[in-house]
Amino acid sequence: MSAILSADDLNDFINPGVACIKPVETLPQQQPTENANAYEVTTEDKVNPDTAPPAQISLTDCLACSGCVTSAEAVLVSLQSHSEVLDTLDKHKELRLPWEKSGHENGMAHSVNGDASEGKIFVASVSPQTRASLAATYKVSEREAGLMIAQLLSGPYGLRSGGAHGSGFKWIIDTNVMREACLVAAAEEMQQALDAPKDGQKKPVLTSACPGWICYAEKTHPHILPHLSKLKSPQALTGTLLKSTLAKTYGIAPENVWHMAVMPCFDKKLEASRRELTSETWHGQDSEAIRDVDCVITARELLMLAESRNISFPCLPKKPLSRHHRPRFPDPTIDSFLFGRRESKQTSNQPREQSFTTGTSGGYLAHILHTQQHLHPSSTISISRGRNADVADYTLLSSTGEPLFKAARYYGFRNIQNLVRRLKPAKPSRMPGASRRPVAKKPSAGGGDSDYAYVEVMACPGGCTNGGGQVKVGDVATLRQVGGTGVENGSMEQEVLPAQREWLGLVDEAYWSADSDADSEDEQVDEDGDIDMNGSQPHDSPREANNLDADPGEDVVDGISRPYIKRILQHWASITNVELEKLIYTTYRAVESDVGKDSGGGKTEMEKVSALAVAQGGGW
Repeated sequence: MSAILSADDLNDFINPGVACIKPVETLPQQQPTENANAYEVTTEDKVNPDTAPPAQISLTDCLACSGCVTSAEAVLVSLQSHSEVLDTLDKHKELRLPWEKSGHENGMAHSVNGDASEGKIFVASVSPQTRASLAATYKVSEREAGLMIAQLLSGPYGLRSGGAHGSGFKWIIDTNVMREACLVAAAEEMQQALDAPKDGQKKPVLTSACPGWICYAEKTHPHILPHLSKLKSPQALTGTLLKSTLAKTYGIAPENVWHMAVMPCFDKKLEASRRELTSETWHGQDSEAIRDVDCVITARELLMLAESRNISFPCLPKKPLSRHHRPRFPDPTIDSFLFGRRESKQTSNQPREQSFTTGTSGGYLAHILHTQQHLHPSSTISISRGRNADVADYTLLSSTGEPLFKAARYYGFRNIQNLVRRLKPAKPSRMPGASRRPVAKKPSAGGGDSDYAYVEVMACPGGCTNGGGQVKVGDVATLRQVGGTGVENGSMEQEVLPAQREWLGLVDEAYWSADSDADSEDEQVDEDGDIDMNGSQPHDSPREANNLDADPGEDVVDGISRPYIKRILQHWASITNVELEKLIYTTYRAVESDVGKDSGGGKTEMEKVSALAVAQGGGW
């Protein structure tokens, strides 16, 4: 992290109890007593300080405040953590779906038509970066790590084996599925920006899937906002899909669907708390706004979740859940999209340059580049690496060597600072009547920042596999010993753990790994366990469901059928009767600082904070 960013933009080193201006706004006004002597002077040690009630500060309040770029990690963890997951599971029974027959395996589920206020449908979405972190930790494949997570959240040996009601998660969603929808929509948005920009969209278009980067841009660089992609992240899009479909099509209130996301970084908790990502944007009713994502935990918190229930995570079965524990999603088309078979696109034998282009943060840049290359046959992609491994420029060249499309990647706040400075508009001259003279720009590796059409921006150096919530290399030995992997006593002491850089390489390797027979194994388990305990009828295959599957000759980029994804999105909008733009797009707003401004009464907010600190016996 650069010194400029630490000194000018971050206030996390200040005690939140003093620096946060939110409690000042709710302090009770001291009313003078009737018999008070206006001329009486009281020394400081004789004054009895008033006992103010505890300040109630939500994470949404933190987002609306510009006192710091990101909230303190302790606040985030306390508001959304494994403890909240356990408390919610113990507080609420599982709602039995209206189309299911009675006789749930734990005997605790009850109908949604009954006392709905006491029950919920629990759904989880898991990121591939989380699976990669756990795979590297326990020396299993990325797919096996995903199966272990599913067993923990939904299986009979996981969370369902304990708790007040034996509640567990009904569906486990792979966010890679919604990532495909995000990639297709991002390519469409980019093409729209090239052809005819609308809604004030400026080039270059900047990715908006990283909440740490978005929070930083909103609070410190409002001139960046017109450049941000309006597209929701895979996490947000998954929550919107689940809650809007169940609410609009099947009458299940959004508050009765509890969605937990397992993500690689703590800043995803910030994203889940945004008011723009609630039912208020798509429900269309005068009701309380319900989050599309109710809780976000990380890989480390997932392991704490298992430990709190005395469950050995590495000892969980490494096999798919039977259909008994994996009911169908009510809509056949959505069910085929979320849980249908998929060819593995990310394999360990992927060419090194292609892996470098795709990265570990969702592959937005790579998909847009390949889409543009698909539109320009015989074109080639030229890669120019920057000053460090987290900066690179990409140029799409025609067969004659003419530049057709330019893009870049900027990972890490140090590099983001450089990008922001390059995109900052020039200050107008203060001299009256002075004409602006053209100034030659400093050349860059990519041919000038104004030439960029798209930039993939992520706050973490190395991308999302290096998120703050991932398992750290220093914790690996302890987790393997405590987890009960079957390693003999003393053997762990002889194992030499890798350094941090080598560890990130192992996580990246797990991220790219995929078993060639993964799909066939999943299908075989489904066939073996085809006794549907919930009584739901098997749905049609993806090709049979409304004939939505892709034809061999369709427009396919990176193994993703763009027409198929578009038909899925249109189907989603159709069954919910909500405009597609309201479902997949979001908005951003500049957060203006109140610190240092006169809010009435002749005192600035900073003066009020100082007065509060002095009253508590402290101060600066």
